[in-house]
Amino acid sequence: MNLSGSGMKVFTGNANRELALKICSELGVPLGDCEVGTFSDGEITVNINETVRGYDVFLIQPTCPPVNDNLMETLILMDGLKRASAGRITAVVPYYGYARQDRKTKAREPITAKLVADILTRAGADRVLTMDLHAGQIQGYFDIPVDHLVGVPILAEYFKNIVDEETVVVSPDLGGVSRARNFANLLDLPIAIIEKRRPKANVSEVMNVIGDIEGKNVIIVDDIIDTAGTITKAAQVLKNFGALKVYACATHPILSGPAVERIDNSEIEKFVVTDTIPLSEEKKIDKIEVVSVAPIFAEAIKRIYSNESVSKLFD
Repeated sequence: MNLSGSGMKVFTGNANRELALKICSELGVPLGDCEVGTFSDGEITVNINETVRGYDVFLIQPTCPPVNDNLMETLILMDGLKRASAGRITAVVPYYGYARQDRKTKAREPITAKLVADILTRAGADRVLTMDLHAGQIQGYFDIPVDHLVGVPILAEYFKNIVDEETVVVSPDLGGVSRARNFANLLDLPIAIIEKRRPKANVSEVMNVIGDIEGKNVIIVDDIIDTAGTITKAAQVLKNFGALKVYACATHPILSGPAVERIDNSEIEKFVVTDTIPLSEEKKIDKIEVVSVAPIFAEAIKRIYSNESVSKLFD
């Protein structure tokens, strides 16, 4: 299906240009010509070098680190597209940052997931296409349509030739049980759960394993890997409880601070992530394997452009 010249245009900023090019390759359209740079004081400047008047525009830009720069690029690009009379603007946000504060858990706490949803809408987004929001209810923070893709089938596909009937899928916490269950269902495997107590942010204390993992290979499934403290400790505990080989996978590889070193020195055999967030050269170690989300995003973009059902992708 070649969509070139048929009313669709795709643009990107600097957040994940490689993924945008892969999606364009899948779509058979060129990446839109725009320049995103900075003034000498650090302010972001945008130049859109082709007409977008009346076009269905898809702006591919995850709000990954540097989060604030990439978010501002998104907003300024959308403002430029809107003022240039784009027909419809879909914000394609493979990784939606600021999602971890999605409710008030203590006094005087902001809800940044809602704030960013409001800002994106105000800047000109008519629709949002994203993947594996940290909490599904964030879809409801938008007053515009949100198409929410899932990374689990892409990650599960990688493990099809690795697992056997003795493999167990593990959720690293109680909150990720439904994700682990969906992953396990695709591979027809049982699940186990790690029960832990978290004394403060980015610090976790693993307490117990619920389920039978002794003498079995295990796959830990998560959505976001930030400092990798939780998942590497989980791998160690699973080994202590008798697991043989420990694999891990996650959709969004933020991998900040000591994350890569922790993974490299951990009990994890292979860590599979997607390319919603680009990996810098120093993060490309042998233990980390990247699978691409470009095909599913390209298919979703085709369906949005053609006013077809995106939910069919989940059948």
